[in-house]
Order: sequence, then C-alpha cells, then structure tokens
Amino acid sequence: MNNNLLFDFTVDKAAKTVYITREFDAELSLVWDAFTKKEILDQWVAPKPFTAKTKYMDFKVGGKRFYAMVSPEGMERWALQTYTSISPKTNFKMFNVFTDKDENPDPNGSDWDYTFSEENGITKVKITIYNESLERMEGIMEGFKAGMTMSLVNLDAVLVTLSAK
Repeated sequence: MNNNLLFDFTVDKAAKTVYITREFDAELSLVWDAFTKKEILDQWVAPKPFTAKTKYMDFKVGGKRFYAMVSPEGMERWALQTYTSISPKTNFKMFNVFTDKDENPDPNGSDWDYTFSEENGITKVKITIYNESLERMEGIMEGFKAGMTMSLVNLDAVLVTLSAK
C-alpha cells in the first residue's frame, strides 16, 4: 500500500466552494465503481461509527440516489443526490441536498463535480463542491472535513479488499 498519496482539502468561502483532491492506490475503474455503485458506496461513504444505507440509486443523468447516514443509536440523516452529468470513468456531477425521510428537501443544496484520472496505477479524484448558500456551507464545514477525511480512509480499506478479489 502506498502511504504517500495526495490529500488536499481547501475551502474558498468567497466562492462558497470546497476543493478536495485525493489519490488512491487502485485502478481507475475500481475507484470509479466505488463512487458510482451503491453496494460499494454503502461500505465506505459514512464516517465511523455511522453507516450508510441507500434506499435507491439510479446512476444515470437525471437519476437519483436517496440514502441515509445512520448513527449507532439509529438516528438517520437523509440526502438526495440527482445526477446532472456523467462521462463514464472520467467525470460525473450531481446536486446534493439534505432531506427528511420522505425526501422533502432543505432549501439549499450543493453542486458536486467529480473528476477521475489515473497515472502509474494511482487514481486521482478531484471533487469540487459549490454551495448555494454560504450559511449552509459554514454550518456543515466543521464536521464535514473530519467526516470526509474518515470516509476516504474507509474507501482506502474497501479498495484494498476489492483489489484482492
């Protein structure tokens, strides 16, 4: 396992945007699958001790993923993601909004843009997250960075397991 992988997390409040760049010691096709298949997403996307459960996912332009992060006590935090653009294995975009369990959305969400590239067996994922509201962005930032960091560590472990198959 390569321990010299890039991880950059930058917040630009003026642009209401978060920039994340992360490298993974895995082939691009496997990393792409980890971001686009619900069976794999549910294994890593929630920071421990939370778990993720996808109620449904239809990965196509206009398709949606409705999922929850579930606390050990059973508290659920739901989100709805709508896929707005997909270029297989290089890029996809989605709109993400928190909801209640009945899919009623919060007033503001965020646009996520994922770009994938591979060089010498290392896959780089660049994620740009534009928030409609600065207040929303500031409201989630403290926990978001820690949660995202833990989730990406979870993904490292999942990729090792999947690579061994």
